[in-house]
Amino acid sequence: MPNFRVELAGGALVGVRREGTGTPLVLAHGFGGSRHDWEPVIAALPPDLPLIAYDARGFGESPGEPGVPFSHADDLLALLDALDVERADLCGISMGGGNVLHFALDHPERVRRLVLVSPLMLGWSWSSDWIDRWKTMGRAARAEDFGTARDLWWHHPLFDSTREVPEAAAHLRQSIAAFPGRQWAQDDQRPELPEVDRLTSLSVPTLLLTGARDTEDFRLISDLIAATGRDVTRIDHADAGHLLNLEIPATLAGEIVEFLA
Repeated sequence: MPNFRVELAGGALVGVRREGTGTPLVLAHGFGGSRHDWEPVIAALPPDLPLIAYDARGFGESPGEPGVPFSHADDLLALLDALDVERADLCGISMGGGNVLHFALDHPERVRRLVLVSPLMLGWSWSSDWIDRWKTMGRAARAEDFGTARDLWWHHPLFDSTREVPEAAAHLRQSIAAFPGRQWAQDDQRPELPEVDRLTSLSVPTLLLTGARDTEDFRLISDLIAATGRDVTRIDHADAGHLLNLEIPATLAGEIVEFLA
C-alpha cells in the first residue's frame, strides 16, 4: 500500500492508503502502538476494501513537537481533508477508539459508520488502580527509565489475555519495544470536557466490539456507550480481553465487514 505524509502545525501524520471502491475505512491505533497493530486485521479484510491506516501524532513514524498542544480528532480531520476523503468509516481501538468517538461527535457528517473496539473515552474518571499504575509508569519515564516503564506496561492487567496468545503476545512485545515512551512523561493533548456528557448525541450507526476480560474501566466505558448511544450494536467476546485486534483478528475483521456492508 502506498505511503503518505500529511503535514500539521507542530507535527505530521504518516500512514498507508489502499484505494478501492466505496467508503474508505480509517483505522486508528491505541496508546503506545502504531498502524502496524492493525496488520493482523488488515490481512483478514477483503483485499478490495479501501482503507487508511495511520500513526497518530507522536506515535510510530508520525512526529510531534513536544510542548505543542493538539487534538487527535483535529488531526484526523486534517488527514481526511488532505486525502480528499469527504466521508469515511472510522474504526479505532482503545485510545484510537476514544479519538474516533470524539471525531464522530464533533463531525457526524463526515462519518458513515463507526466501529469502536475496547474504546477509551476522553475525560474519563479513571479508577484508583489505573491512576496508581499510570503514575508509576510516568515516574519511570520522567526518570528516563523507559525500560522499567515498558516492562510495567507489558505486565499491565490490560494485557493479561493478550499475553496468553503466543502470536498476539509477540506482536505486543514488539509494539511496546518500539514505543519511545515520551507520552508517559508528557502528554500534549489539549484538555477536553468529559465525553460522557455528549454520548446522547451519538447518532452515527456504531458497532461496539468488546472483550469480557477487559479491565473494569474499559468495561464501564463500553457499558455507557452501549446504553446511551442512539444506534449502537454491541458484540461482547467472552474469552477475549482488550486487544481484540491481536487476540481475535480474523473474527474482528469479519464483524467489521458485516457491519460496514
